[in-house]
Amino acid sequence: MGNRTRWGILGLGNISRQFARGLEAVSDADLVVCGSRTQQNADLFGDEFNVPRRYGSYEALAADPEVDAIYVSTPHAMHKENCIMCLEAGKAVLCEKPFTINRAEAEEVVSVARKQRVFLMEAMWTRFVPVMYRVRDWLADGAIGDVTMVTADFGFGSKPNPESRLYKPELGGGALMDVGVYAVSFASMIYGCPPSRIASLGNIGSMDVDDNVGMVFGYEGGALAMLYTSIRSRTPQHAYIQGTEGMIHIHSPFWKANTVTLSRGGDDEIVEVPYEGNGYNCEAEEVMRCLASGALESEIMTHDESLAIMQTLDDVRSQLDLRYPME
Repeated sequence: MGNRTRWGILGLGNISRQFARGLEAVSDADLVVCGSRTQQNADLFGDEFNVPRRYGSYEALAADPEVDAIYVSTPHAMHKENCIMCLEAGKAVLCEKPFTINRAEAEEVVSVARKQRVFLMEAMWTRFVPVMYRVRDWLADGAIGDVTMVTADFGFGSKPNPESRLYKPELGGGALMDVGVYAVSFASMIYGCPPSRIASLGNIGSMDVDDNVGMVFGYEGGALAMLYTSIRSRTPQHAYIQGTEGMIHIHSPFWKANTVTLSRGGDDEIVEVPYEGNGYNCEAEEVMRCLASGALESEIMTHDESLAIMQTLDDVRSQLDLRYPME
């Protein structure tokens, strides 16, 4: 790879634009190729971000010999197929969340990555913004004692739209997979293990996707996580970690925050942890760090944890009686 990492983006929707803007803040990254299902879309995106090579098919992008890592940002239902194609072409893959539609698909993707010995990571970009490193350091140091409760939410308001990916069951639409996954992944990061008990309630709207979901997770020793997500209304988007000796508050919006408060014994320590770029650059930098060291997965977002999160999402959907057409 030399001293620079050559990136490609597969799937050119809004989230890809966020990632491309993030890459602009990474000094040793080059966005060299983009791919869409049509040449017109590829050219429009390429013009916007000055991408030198543009392909009107995903297959052509995966086959490009002059790309080191590919960011897969197609709709959820296409992640498995697209990731496997890129991995089999020997390309490192950063796959947008949720990792796949379900755990079974995720296991297929991870199996290919391990067989091919190619880097793979779920693009849970919030794991890598600096405030989360501070939170993990505090927890590792026992700053709030034993964690007893985690609360987090992520919701926004929208109107049912048959043209929107968000409302298409065949693409894995709905609140849980689109933004609820942030809260589920956050609880997984804090506790370091999947829940042993899950209780979920939700509403399946007129377009057969979940639009409002509440979850309570139970862990060994009595710890809890209380999470909720919505595409019907905006939620506060705060996160709290409560322990036997204090509390950590990640300010809204918690998934891209740069402010966090540590409360102990009545004293509050408010810490600003700013970062350059839009945050998507942070996950790209983690991929590049791993590639430079020869690692095949990130210690912060491991394959096994992504699989466990997919299992949790499967279990929540089972309680909601929510299945996608391809399952």
